[in-house]
Amino acid sequence: MIEIQNLTKHFGPIKAVNNINFTVEKGEILGFLGPNGAGKTTTMNMITGYLPSTSGTVKVAGYDIGEQPAEVKKRIGYLPEIPPVYTDMTVKEYLYFVSDLKKVPRSKRAGQISDIMEKIQIDHVKNRLVGNLSKGYRQRVGLAQALVGSPEVLILDEPTVGLDPNQIIEIRRLIKELGKEHTIIFSSHILQEVSAVCERVVIINKGEIVAIDTPDNLSRNLGNVSRFLMKVEGPQAEVTNALSEIKGILNIECDSNGEENVFKYTVDSEKDIDVRRPIFFKMAELGYPILELQYVGMDLEEIFRKLTAGEEGNTEVQDEEKALDGGAENDVEKNEGKSQEEQGEQENIQQDDKEKKSKLKKKNKKEKEVE
Repeated sequence: MIEIQNLTKHFGPIKAVNNINFTVEKGEILGFLGPNGAGKTTTMNMITGYLPSTSGTVKVAGYDIGEQPAEVKKRIGYLPEIPPVYTDMTVKEYLYFVSDLKKVPRSKRAGQISDIMEKIQIDHVKNRLVGNLSKGYRQRVGLAQALVGSPEVLILDEPTVGLDPNQIIEIRRLIKELGKEHTIIFSSHILQEVSAVCERVVIINKGEIVAIDTPDNLSRNLGNVSRFLMKVEGPQAEVTNALSEIKGILNIECDSNGEENVFKYTVDSEKDIDVRRPIFFKMAELGYPILELQYVGMDLEEIFRKLTAGEEGNTEVQDEEKALDGGAENDVEKNEGKSQEEQGEQENIQQDDKEKKSKLKKKNKKEKEVE
């Protein structure tokens, strides 16, 4: 569904993204990880056509973003880190506005918007101003606009940033549900979230891909040790001493299980030595039943740290990415230093924008009445 070949982006002498290659299969949820300044947002902006690449190609459903940008953009729904919403519109007005931008046929708008609001669970706030909604609901509205036009691909950049735990769980559930009908690239700093939601992971560091695989395969291939979780009924000291005598076991950690004379053990062993049989026979010899034994390997956080350890990311790339995402905020700061005449001109422009949006609201209202 998505094919990226030799994709490169330079900001002057800075290589923000350097010759990266990966594919995303139809119906797959791909996690996109990297430290700040690694090039995640730059890559997503190039995939969506928001930012041109220096070299390389991006193809979506066989269409090249450089040669057929309109065809690619029809097939992509994009949720940037800061949702692109208008706070002075109601939820319903905003989604009709997005439908107009995406050229959804008028006969299909009402039904599609109703279905999206029901799926994202914002139907009950459809007549409220977006500016009066909580951050969690604004995020949902941003996700809803990405779904307008029924795109085959969703690009979600940090969709849970700034949300409370309950909102994060709900957005995570929505993403997994959307994965049944869409191909998704999902960027997040919450590693547990990526592990729970995504089938495969791309890790980028300093503009270059350092790993592509499933979390399980990364755990097996990158770990220097094999890790097992055990639950054993028996005296803690004796079980620990017995385990330490087994060849290949490197480290043993023990925690109380809350049950009398039952303890949980985390056992690290040499990667090339299978210690499961020796553990079984040793515990059987001592008469201590093994209640649980499972392989766990490295978690995604350990993998991430190993691949990006000691890397701060490229601060100049971070500045470029912030400039792309925070243009409006930068304009406000610039206005503070302008002369009264310049500020007056800016206010006139803003007033013109308000009048245009007001006309657009009336237009949308007429269309809804007709529908």
